[in-house]
Amino acid sequence: MPLSFVIHIGRHTNQSKAKQIKDSFHIAKPAIRRKKKLGKGQKTLIDSSSMRKLCPNFDKVNGLETVLEVPIPEDMWTGIGSSGFNRWQNLQALMRAQFSSDKPSHLSTSSIHEFFALLKLVGSPLIPLQVQSDHTLTRPLKDSSIEALSANYIVKQYIAAIGGISSLDSLKSMYAMGQVKMSGSEMRQGDDRIQPIGKAEVGGFVLWQKNPDLWHFELVVSGFKVNAGSDGKVAWTQSSYQPCHANKGPPRPLRRFFQGLDPRCTANLFLHAICVGEKTISNEDCFMLKLETAPDILQGQNTSHTEIIRHIVWGYFSQRTGLLVKFEDIKLVKVKAAEGDDPIFWETSIESVIEDYKYIDGIKIAHGGKTVAIFHRYSTTQNHKRRIEETWRIEEVDFNIGGLSMDFFLPPSDVKRE
Repeated sequence: MPLSFVIHIGRHTNQSKAKQIKDSFHIAKPAIRRKKKLGKGQKTLIDSSSMRKLCPNFDKVNGLETVLEVPIPEDMWTGIGSSGFNRWQNLQALMRAQFSSDKPSHLSTSSIHEFFALLKLVGSPLIPLQVQSDHTLTRPLKDSSIEALSANYIVKQYIAAIGGISSLDSLKSMYAMGQVKMSGSEMRQGDDRIQPIGKAEVGGFVLWQKNPDLWHFELVVSGFKVNAGSDGKVAWTQSSYQPCHANKGPPRPLRRFFQGLDPRCTANLFLHAICVGEKTISNEDCFMLKLETAPDILQGQNTSHTEIIRHIVWGYFSQRTGLLVKFEDIKLVKVKAAEGDDPIFWETSIESVIEDYKYIDGIKIAHGGKTVAIFHRYSTTQNHKRRIEETWRIEEVDFNIGGLSMDFFLPPSDVKRE
């Protein structure tokens, strides 16, 4: 059987880098690894020509192709070689280079560790709050403020615009596949305007979700892979260069769900918000909904080295269509310093403009958008900023996927808990 390119770092392993490299290029069975057993009335997934899912068989002309663990954009495939076999060799070399070199080249970073940190912060962050995911909630209006009543009405309009409660509550699971382009700036001193430099890094992702609170996310950018997931008890992250670790606090949803991919979670999140005004976003007059994270919740997410000062979420809902057109959150973290030293503060601001809503089984799902993340590090002696931009496009979405067992969402066996 031919060697097959499957970008896959063992999720349930505790191996050395050399063993991980070997596993990254293991001989995979010539079967569609992500295709699930379908139940009665359930659908197969539609292929997209702009994402490469299959690795050709270079040994046998009529041999079976193998499905990539994470689909990659055709731009990434065609940009690394002049022929199929040459591209395959270059992909192997690219993956091996992750473990043999720590030289910078991606997103204007100074090391591989720094690149992976940014990839996690922009590609797979979590929101600060737990959100009910298996049915659409309602909120009692007795003794509510005018701001809370206004937010409740806006969320109801959003639910109606997105497809209605009955359509949302028919969802038991979800699959999405898409591609991303990322670019970034260096960490610069001062408050001057910062813009990304250098070429954009391209990649792809797959996302699986199942009620309640189960999800798994895989992202590959320029050959580097990040995994994240939740088994309903713990949320975790892992990369092809760093071990898996559990996030503090109870399991929380992936931020990417709220970029137009999970309307039910979006509605349930902002049901507890308040309306704080109006603002024009992308030529749309919008209502602004604000949600502050309670201090006791933030305290549960602190670590031995960091303290979360605040984490605020905003949603901007179009007055014309009722749809969510922008999702924003700002997080301020204090890094604990040694005795006698000044503490360092990190403020992360992430804004996602959400576009191109299309009906999928009677529910409107956003199929594109752009995220801008600003990382601000400051203290009494420091003032540095960095900007990362991500443009994404959704290629496939489907609901009620058969065969998603609990085993699919288990965390890696080497997950580290603080």
